[in-house]
Parts: sequence; C-alpha cells; structure tokens
Amino acid sequence: MTNFQYFTGTVTQISDFNNEGCQKIISAANGMGGTVNFIVSPSTYVLDQSKLSAGDIITGYYDGNAPVPLIYPPQYRGLVVVKHTSHQNVKTDYFNSQLISGDGQLQLNVSPYTQMVLTNGQAFTGSPANRDLVVIYGPSTKSIPAQTTPYKIVVLCLSST
Repeated sequence: MTNFQYFTGTVTQISDFNNEGCQKIISAANGMGGTVNFIVSPSTYVLDQSKLSAGDIITGYYDGNAPVPLIYPPQYRGLVVVKHTSHQNVKTDYFNSQLISGDGQLQLNVSPYTQMVLTNGQAFTGSPANRDLVVIYGPSTKSIPAQTTPYKIVVLCLSST
C-alpha cells in the first residue's frame, strides 16, 4: 500500500533530469506560491500517455513515505501524472476490500461496463479490491464517502522495493 500524496499545479517547465534524456523534471506551480518538481521516468504512469507541455494543469502523485532531498522546490519521484480535462475526475489511492479509498472520500461501484486495465493497457481480470488504483470517473453522489461507477480503473502493480 502506497501513501499517495499529490500536488496540483500548472506546468511551468519541462527539462531533462540527466544527460541521457530518459527522465524529465516537470516543474509545476499552484498559483499560491507552491512549486514542486516531479521526476518523471519511464516507470511513471502518465494517464492516457498524455503529452505534457507548459501551461497544462496536472496532478502529480508521489509516495509520501519515500525519502526526498531537502531542497527547494521539493523534488518528488512521480508515480502517477494526470493531465486535467473537463470531462473526467481522477483519483489515485489505495482502495480497500469495500472499494473505499484510503482517505475515505470515494467508494467505487464497479459495473460490467467499467474497463479495468494494467498500466500497460492490458486487461486486468482480478479484483480491484485491496489495491492501488487510478480511477477515472464522472458524476458521484454527494454522500461521504461519495459513490461513483467508474469509467475506467487502472491497477497499479507498484513494487514495494
């Protein structure tokens, strides 16, 4: 179970992290003085493989328990990056046996029409319960936890090493 934390902001710059070009630094600012750098590697899951550019609004998810260098702005290894669109909501979190998110704010009602895939796009045929998930959904109830029937669930098979 990963301790997902996130930062939402506007991409201000994208540059190479090292000379090899396989990793990028994506800088994002939230408009309230907060700035974060995300290290995006080939293992970072970018929802829908969206091409990111300056001006895009993104949410970057990282492991809140992972060690980070004590520098400013903070620099996190991105686990998941989501480019915001107006037609969908996205939540990345651990979902328990009742499919309630780790923060208790969202409960999933999986239907036969819910697409379940792995990060490589292949079908996931197991149970999404007790897993780290990226959930793409539309409307939800106003209850707590809010309930929704997701359009798509991406199962994150993150290694713990």
